[in-house]
Amino acid sequence: MRINVAQQLKGFLGSSRSYTIDEITEEGYPIKAQVKLVRTNRSILVTGQLKTIVNSTCSRCLKEFEQPMELKIEEEYFPARDMLTGMPTPMIEDMDGFVIGEDHILDLSEAVRQNILLNLSTKPVCWPECAGLCNRCGHNLNQGACHCPEESFDPRWSPLREMLEIRKRGFENYATSTKKKNIKESSGNKEQSPKLCPS
Repeated sequence: MRINVAQQLKGFLGSSRSYTIDEITEEGYPIKAQVKLVRTNRSILVTGQLKTIVNSTCSRCLKEFEQPMELKIEEEYFPARDMLTGMPTPMIEDMDGFVIGEDHILDLSEAVRQNILLNLSTKPVCWPECAGLCNRCGHNLNQGACHCPEESFDPRWSPLREMLEIRKRGFENYATSTKKKNIKESSGNKEQSPKLCPS
């Protein structure tokens, strides 16, 4: 992905050239891209569309798979030497880009590599409906159900489960004692009720 831009650096501002790229990087990424190089007042601006395939590991089932990627690239390249004087170009403090070598070769490799890494998913999945692995036996659920019991309980919730059981038993005991007390009071009230005298 090396392009000689000597003639373009000698050209007028705004001059543009387009290139088709079909290569494999040193890291093994197959690259297909259409890029446009535009001469600015201080640099060569590179823009374009890039397609590649990255080898990834599914974050759910741990299966290795090929992940297609499409991304846009926009980078600025600054010449190391002035084309007219041959003198080194003074570096500008706010330069945020790449340098064109003294041989006037613009190398896209590092810019492409960085853009791919920045766009990699932190949790790639082999397909959106991936069922992942059973959290008990590790079986790949994409290949069918495992033989683990249907009910599964995360042991980390045991303390909370015990607290709920204690509260439940306490509530039941309270309800039972309250019911007995109400029955006893009701019976006492019946015994103390006044008897009516016959007229």
